Amino acid sequence: MLLAIDAGNTNIVFAIHDGKEIRAQWRAMTRTVRTADEYAVWLSALLALKGMSFADLSDAAIATVVPAALFDLRALCRTYLDCEPLIVDSSLDLGIGINADRPAAVGVDRLCNTVAAHERYKGAVIVVDFGTTTNFDIVAENGDFDGSVLAPGAALSVEALHQAAAMLPRVAIHRAQKVIGRDTIPAMQSGIYWGYVGLIGGLIDRIKHEYARPMTVVATGGLAHLFQPDIPAIDHVDPDLTIRGLVHIFHRNAGGLGKHPG
Repeated sequence: MLLAIDAGNTNIVFAIHDGKEIRAQWRAMTRTVRTADEYAVWLSALLALKGMSFADLSDAAIATVVPAALFDLRALCRTYLDCEPLIVDSSLDLGIGINADRPAAVGVDRLCNTVAAHERYKGAVIVVDFGTTTNFDIVAENGDFDGSVLAPGAALSVEALHQAAAMLPRVAIHRAQKVIGRDTIPAMQSGIYWGYVGLIGGLIDRIKHEYARPMTVVATGGLAHLFQPDIPAIDHVDPDLTIRGLVHIFHRNAGGLGKHPG
């Protein structure tokens, strides 16, 4: 089975794929000070809860936007899975083109999303990824990455408010029942939630107008399910989109990888 690792700025997702479906997945906070051994202790315990062990994993693939995390994630795969992981970057055979001024600067998570969106939804697609940043990635009809819009993520905006204004606390992100708040915390929660509803819906409309063709809108990322009910323009929520793309890229490029010779 394949260990697929999606290392983002906030969380790292570890997913087990059996060639047909995702069998299990877990999240850990992204901490570049964690060693390969620490990852192994944590992951082996979670595998055991599912009746699995490292011996069941023959391959690995890593997509990371945190360069400092790569060394220990790769060491985890080499030491405990005895395999050489596939590291996703723009030089691989992705099966898509990258229409960007600097293709190597496009985040590999966004490339994974593009690949998966084209495979699953066809046609032109807008992928809205609710992560540390809120990304709007454009997938052309032929599957090419065709540009993007990047905005701060909702959690990042909460943190910015707290850091910049001494009297404003950190608040949880949830759906505010009323737009007008009568105290600081509900007013902040309204501004974050309904502000992002407006930002996301407005940018989707502008992208569709500029791209000038029918587009399917797919949302992914941790907050997608929270915001989707108030954004009618979102057609699908696909929480596993990045992992699906990572798995697809692995299978296109897996020749020569796998277990080290004994």
